[in-house]
Amino acid sequence: MDRNGRERGFEEEEAEEKYGELDPNQKAKRERGDEGLMAEELMSVEKIFEAQEVPSWRKQLTVRAFVVSFVLSVLFTFIVMKLNLTTGIIPSLNVSAGLLGFFFVKTWTKFLEKSGFLKQPFTRQENTVIQTCVVASSGIAFSGGFGSYLFGLSQRISKLASADVNDFKNPSLGWIIGFLFIVSFIGLFSVVPLRKIMIIDFKLTYPSGTATSHLINSFHTPRGAKLAKKQVRMLGKFFSFSFLWGFFQWFFTAGDDCGFVNFPTFGLKAYQYKFYFDFSATYVGVGMICPYIINISVLLGGILSWGLMWPLIEKRKGDWYSAELSPSSFHGLQGYKVFVSIALILGDGCYNFVKVLATTLIGLHRQLKKKDVIPVSDASAPSTSNVTFDDKRRTQLFLKDQIPSWFSVGGYVVIAAVSIATLPHIFSQLKWYYILVIYVIAPVLAFCNAYGAGLTDWSLASTYGKLAIFTIGAWAGASHGGVVAGLAACGVMMNIVSTASDLMQDFKTGYMTLSSPRSMFVSQVIGTAMGCVISPCVFWLFYKAFDNLGQPDSTYPAPYATVYRNMALLAVEGFSSLPKNCLTLCYGFFAAAVVINLIRDLSGKKIRQFIPIPMAMAIPFYIGSYFAIDMCLGSLILFVWEKINKAKAEAFAPAVASGLICGDGIWTLPSSILALAGVKPPICMKFLSRTTNGKVDAFLAR
Repeated sequence: MDRNGRERGFEEEEAEEKYGELDPNQKAKRERGDEGLMAEELMSVEKIFEAQEVPSWRKQLTVRAFVVSFVLSVLFTFIVMKLNLTTGIIPSLNVSAGLLGFFFVKTWTKFLEKSGFLKQPFTRQENTVIQTCVVASSGIAFSGGFGSYLFGLSQRISKLASADVNDFKNPSLGWIIGFLFIVSFIGLFSVVPLRKIMIIDFKLTYPSGTATSHLINSFHTPRGAKLAKKQVRMLGKFFSFSFLWGFFQWFFTAGDDCGFVNFPTFGLKAYQYKFYFDFSATYVGVGMICPYIINISVLLGGILSWGLMWPLIEKRKGDWYSAELSPSSFHGLQGYKVFVSIALILGDGCYNFVKVLATTLIGLHRQLKKKDVIPVSDASAPSTSNVTFDDKRRTQLFLKDQIPSWFSVGGYVVIAAVSIATLPHIFSQLKWYYILVIYVIAPVLAFCNAYGAGLTDWSLASTYGKLAIFTIGAWAGASHGGVVAGLAACGVMMNIVSTASDLMQDFKTGYMTLSSPRSMFVSQVIGTAMGCVISPCVFWLFYKAFDNLGQPDSTYPAPYATVYRNMALLAVEGFSSLPKNCLTLCYGFFAAAVVINLIRDLSGKKIRQFIPIPMAMAIPFYIGSYFAIDMCLGSLILFVWEKINKAKAEAFAPAVASGLICGDGIWTLPSSILALAGVKPPICMKFLSRTTNGKVDAFLAR
């Protein structure tokens, strides 16, 4: 008896720790010994919120939610844009978006409550609207191609690739905003009719959407609210530190190769081959968020390329490539760096495309074979014993506010017609029939991407974009502007499939938080509209403030812009433009990427965690491994923290990492404004060898 009593006491304590104090009904059930009912309620999320009224879909869309969303969208767009233009590695920022959204509105409502002006309490549905809007808006900074296909269209990148200088289109705020408004919404309409099939009938997990919903649900419990306050406080501390550290570093960057970002940590020879710690708070934070294997893979890629391959190929100068070529020529060493990394990226992308497509088809086949299973589609459907209280309540509310099929189909057709009519005026090389073909096949690809993301949490938007580069680029040909046509087609395709999978993730979050599909759709549309204006403006600030944007040795090398441009060149010119033996190396690394992925999938969980990821290994091949040092330091900090106090590390590491990323990211706003205003830092801190320093001292003495 005592033993059973102690067990129930522990369960109550555990429930109180997670969700707050038990209500009187639950305590009464515990005292009566209704252990089965008690256990079910402890596991039920919706039982906790049962007494709370679920607001209508219109009341979930509040003015304060969109004001907060706009502020956070600007913040996260700066962060994503900086990451895009430095390495292209963008971690999930869902935790920080959800945390800051909760904090801002909670502060707002508390102030109004004390003033006596609070009309509507802050609900988890409103929190979900903020999360959806912010992620949709900042997502445009990625799918808009500012660090890849769109910037790859520019003359700056065209000159780097030694391409025909006439086959380019320089960025302009007007056409970029117009282009994004034309192509960014159609993906939302392509999968709306499938929401019930994906979420309820197929019961796809959508891991990111599910994780976000658990986070939001926990915020709105007493225990979760207390933890959220502590997390926000921790985020604020490291945000301030990161911002001030960026400001301090600025004072020492008066010239080229100046400042802490060029500190030769492991010696000048290692610095020459991009091995050094650049004191970036952003990438230390990224390292704390990314899995250990990602960070190790990036470091291995840097060692393989800059530690072994490039020094060896450099010795072949005059044999494999002309010694008279400029260092930036893609017919020289730069060509090996770019095209070998492209081979790894394509090998990894092709393997995962086939794997996810096969998983999708097998999953669909299994779902269609389950004819004896009755899906929970409406209130009149017979309930089965294995349907939980949470599932019943969520399904009932998810199906309450329908989005008519005619609306989604009509919206898709109208936007497609507008795109076919207008895009050729923005890109004369992109013919109307290219766009028509893309829009005919896009819904199928959008479904595949959304279904695959539901199974694996892996969006293949960039892979579908590369597919468009090669097909449309080759179709147009070099003489008809195939490079611009291929890159523009990549933008059209990426935006469709990316927004489709993002919306389905949001539907899953909405399903788990009792948010209406209509409010999810509207917030996604408003967030996308915000992103279509905010992202181009932020990019334009970078583009005008930093004249060396996109240069290999600059602070913002935009590596994927060069990679995408060269993919388009490869599509229209074939392999004839590659340096000697480069094609052989590309074949080898493409095959290696496929084999490594195959070994990863066939290995057990214990072995798999030690096998590197080819896509991550490819990133430093072009820009170097300095950021890998930062990321591995972030991993080391997290590893030590987990060894000291695992529970505290799990609770606060995402907040610390987000603070480091956000502070350093938002510093780019004042630094860009200072650059535009012509304000120069007062000091240049540069590191020289003893011999060079002696020569400089002798010169100054004269």
